[in-house]
Amino acid sequence: MGRRTATDVRSGSAPEAALSREDRRSGPLPTTRARRRYWIVLTALIVLAVGFAFGILAWDNPMPVGSSGFWRIAGLRGTTVIVMMVVALCQAVATVSFQTVTNNRIITPSIMGFEALYVAIQTSAVYFLGAVGLVALTGLPQFALQVALMVGLSVLLYGWLLSGKYANIQVMLLIGIIIGGGLGSVSTFMQRLLTPSEFDILTARLFGSMANAETSYFPLAIPLCLIAATMLWLSSRRLNVVALGKDITQNVGLNHRAEVMRTLFFVSILMAVSTALVGPMTFLGFLIATLAYQFADSYDHRYIFPVAALLGFVVLAGAYFIMKNIFYAQGVVSILIEVIGGSVFLFVILRKGRL
Repeated sequence: MGRRTATDVRSGSAPEAALSREDRRSGPLPTTRARRRYWIVLTALIVLAVGFAFGILAWDNPMPVGSSGFWRIAGLRGTTVIVMMVVALCQAVATVSFQTVTNNRIITPSIMGFEALYVAIQTSAVYFLGAVGLVALTGLPQFALQVALMVGLSVLLYGWLLSGKYANIQVMLLIGIIIGGGLGSVSTFMQRLLTPSEFDILTARLFGSMANAETSYFPLAIPLCLIAATMLWLSSRRLNVVALGKDITQNVGLNHRAEVMRTLFFVSILMAVSTALVGPMTFLGFLIATLAYQFADSYDHRYIFPVAALLGFVVLAGAYFIMKNIFYAQGVVSILIEVIGGSVFLFVILRKGRL
């Protein structure tokens, strides 16, 4: 055997060093191990998503698998699966994008008052129109109105707070919290003046529930979700730069303010569709995004978005399957998600020691 030089002793044997150089490369997944891990995680999530979807369609289905009766019943349950796909995609892409432009992995788009506005709209309908007010809010035109109100409020907020001389995204977030708190207080006041029967009917609508969605919403909800999510995915490379901060973004030639406003516009569409479709789900986006960063283990949004979307569907479908077959409350998946998501939120806060 030949003698080992001092360089070999310091950096390892020559063949090992050469192998290490061949294994590593620049990019979001720099090593073979990282690339293998990512595709294993993605494949596992796809398998889980398909398994939960089939479980929802086939579990307790009284007809033989493959028969016309089986597919007829599965078709009725398929509406729920489609709703979960839309909500998972909306929450995943919106939360990851929002945390990127705000440079904070704790806050979520819910801080901008989307859920408070949804609660205010539902409460106002019952307060002014009675129990029939909720019936008046069903249907495609009413769904489109709710989405338009949420997106319109967000665009006005972004345009006002991010276009001035002293544009500050932190101020925008604080004002969003204040608006959400104000709407919540008004909603609580109106709820106290409702009759017990009206309050019970309203409470059922204020839970994030798959039962809140109607098939008549799909012609508008699905295209809006797909268009906004696609536009954000196509902006993945720019989001990678925005995540580095305002100064670096401007130094490489991108208009930071324009990129932030463009991203927040599509985020507002996704959150408005999700909230108007099924109701509030405060911690769903945070739970999805937190797990996606850990599983994807990459800075590149092209790799984070698919993992986040699949995780969102797995979480929703798993929660729905558990609530339906164990607690017999299949519509109200938000209870389980809020408990788990809130626990993860507290764990992250306590571990980081700061917001």
